[in-house]
Amino acid sequence: MTERISTLYTAAEIAVRVAALGVQIARDFEGQRIVLVCVLKGSFVFTADLARAIDGNVRCEFLGVQSYGEGTESSGVVQITQDLTRSVENEHVILVEDIVDTGLTIAHLLELFRTRRPASVKVCALLHKPARTRVEVPIDYLGFTIDDKFVVGYGLDFNQRYRNLPFIGVVEQD
Repeated sequence: MTERISTLYTAAEIAVRVAALGVQIARDFEGQRIVLVCVLKGSFVFTADLARAIDGNVRCEFLGVQSYGEGTESSGVVQITQDLTRSVENEHVILVEDIVDTGLTIAHLLELFRTRRPASVKVCALLHKPARTRVEVPIDYLGFTIDDKFVVGYGLDFNQRYRNLPFIGVVEQD
């Protein structure tokens, strides 16, 4: 079985949207320190670009999460594979996620972060796939809403491949 990848969003379209999200976040948190929590692995490219797009006091943390395994369907089981290195108590946290589809991962992370006593917790997702929603979760900052397609690129993968693509593409299998 081979895959073809068709472009859904170009690198230029992504850059424009990420810049707009950065401006919105900077405005919402003007004069306050924020912690971007990059949900690994898929969000690393998005988080790097987003951090540079925010004019303000930004700290980055990394949280390893796994819910897909080796396929294209979420297992529904959220496993923390790497935790934060510093406390987020009394800080404004923005969870940066590559894609919200079922909502299970973000729902789990929101519950987890409430126990860590941050000043606030917001969600920033590059992509939202509402057709797959199993749990409604708040998305405070959203890049794009997409149809129920399996996407790769710009950090998102298929069996650990295609993260390096500068665009977001749809995987079409033969």
